Amino acid sequence: MFVLPFILYFEHKIMIKILIVDDHAIVREGLKQILSDESEMVVAGEASTGLEMLNKICRNDYDVVILDISLPDRSGLDVLKQLKCMKPELPVLMLSIYSEEQYAVRVLRAGASGYLTKESAPGELKEAIRRVAQGRKYITSSLAEKLAFELDADPKKPCHEALSDREYQVMCMIASGKSAKEIAEILSLSVKTISTHRARILKKMNLKNNTQLIRYALKHHLVD
Repeated sequence: MFVLPFILYFEHKIMIKILIVDDHAIVREGLKQILSDESEMVVAGEASTGLEMLNKICRNDYDVVILDISLPDRSGLDVLKQLKCMKPELPVLMLSIYSEEQYAVRVLRAGASGYLTKESAPGELKEAIRRVAQGRKYITSSLAEKLAFELDADPKKPCHEALSDREYQVMCMIASGKSAKEIAEILSLSVKTISTHRARILKKMNLKNNTQLIRYALKHHLVD
């Protein structure tokens, strides 16, 4: 007499189907291990590049995408924007090695449902997945405080807010000590293109050289 309700419970139990996008296999395996003990979550797909992710998004249905901000073929921000054009209702949880100060506000503006660093506790990751799967935003207390501060701050935005996402990414890499050649290799662009971005960055921010750019980035906590 109790068998049928028991079967129906499992047949109708809602599962959160997750797509993990990260170019490091060890990171993907670690995330799968963390989520393996959650009965309502299942890793339904993996991708190591932005193109692979977009192809899988076209062919399959997922409830949540966990997306690394640094991918080998393109910026995670660029991939996020393209994904939101294809499936605007699909929640995306950005996962990054970068601190919230560097990218969190930008990815939220680009359509992400939440932002976590890779140093976050497993329990926080699970809670973030549950929340964004419900159509809500996941924001840490420290990020909420930062957003509140920005709302109360002087309307004149800091110089780096005027940069495009690509320019901002290049600026952070320059400020962290990477050469134009290294940046070009990471972003799959030419050295000439990186030099053009650098020139635009310096002009928009009214800076003269990399030294001033590095000082600015450190002052505004844009690099560690």
